[in-house]
Amino acid sequence: MSKTSLAIYIFVMAFSTYLIRMIPLLLIRDKINNRFFRSFLYYVPYAVLSAMVIPAVFYATNDIRTGVAGFVTALVLSYKEMNMVTVACVSCIVALFVELLIL
Repeated sequence: MSKTSLAIYIFVMAFSTYLIRMIPLLLIRDKINNRFFRSFLYYVPYAVLSAMVIPAVFYATNDIRTGVAGFVTALVLSYKEMNMVTVACVSCIVALFVELLIL
């Protein structure tokens, strides 16, 4: 691959990514009043973050059982409305202990 074609590829990708972000800003100038669309946009970041994090939790360790143990611990602590830092730390410690017990 030559340097020229690599530069063209980078330019095309940058331009297309820019268009995806720029077009909604140009087309939608007023405040969005549609209740459904506003609620949809409100929950999109949470859905995307969940879709990226949940699979990584199960496959971050050598054994899926350790990921499940950490995930269940996080669910229980979150249900009890614990602090997010506490939930993350305790879940990691539980996953580590389960990993040590399995080996």
